[in-house]
Amino acid sequence: MTLPALPPLREVIARHGLAASKALGQNFLLDEQLLGRIAAIPGDLRGCDVLEIGPGPGGLTRALLRAGARVTAIEMDRRCLPALAELDEAFPGQLSVIEGDALKVDHGLSGPFHIVANLPYNAGTALFTRWLGGEHWPPPWASLTLMFQQEVAERIVAAPGSDAYGRLAVLAQWRSAAKIAMKVHRSAFTPPPKVMSAVVHVTPTAMPEGVSARMLERVTEAAFGQRRKMLRQSLKGLPGALEALEALGIDASRRAETLTIDEFTGLARLLSQR
Repeated sequence: MTLPALPPLREVIARHGLAASKALGQNFLLDEQLLGRIAAIPGDLRGCDVLEIGPGPGGLTRALLRAGARVTAIEMDRRCLPALAELDEAFPGQLSVIEGDALKVDHGLSGPFHIVANLPYNAGTALFTRWLGGEHWPPPWASLTLMFQQEVAERIVAAPGSDAYGRLAVLAQWRSAAKIAMKVHRSAFTPPPKVMSAVVHVTPTAMPEGVSARMLERVTEAAFGQRRKMLRQSLKGLPGALEALEALGIDASRRAETLTIDEFTGLARLLSQR
């Protein structure tokens, strides 16, 4: 298949006056080789549905379209819509653009689909935890390939006992496999952010039986809400939690960051039953 010739991204940005908006947390990636590598992380996307959040001028979008994906892109910055319309013309039938806030609009995809995005920094964690939530599993998405600040990425893949280990790691790993697929230097962005970035790749795994996702969220929220305190203190406001710790043989003098994910799911399972 012959791919359409596209103008350089810098030319597109200049022509449409698309200076990155600080208020929207925008930082544009312009290196097309790097964008192609990100689009390849989920695997072969030919004929696959992909949801992209915050495409901006369409750098990652064009990489996904070149990979043969059908892309649904949600963009709240209407300045970017004409640039995305040009991609729609270049790849007829492959791109659907929805104007709006990804936290509020319905993307219309029923699954399976991949989510690939250079997430706006100010909405990334909220979107991520939403995609990880819910009682129904496996989810409609087949994989998540998401750009985060490196510090956030390290929190997602952190192991128990490490400084980065917390609620985000438990929610990401209790029924999914998460890894850092690529680190991205701040100089790759326009404008360069103050911090380094990393791409996290997440795929669903089997959900432990008898565990309510909402209960696990409540347990981790309470435990890590006061992470420097012993569990007997941080969990005392959660009905039945201290009795559950005793029943499971978990020392109530331990702190949240020392509990394994299996221990957290065991605690949530017992509280779900009660």
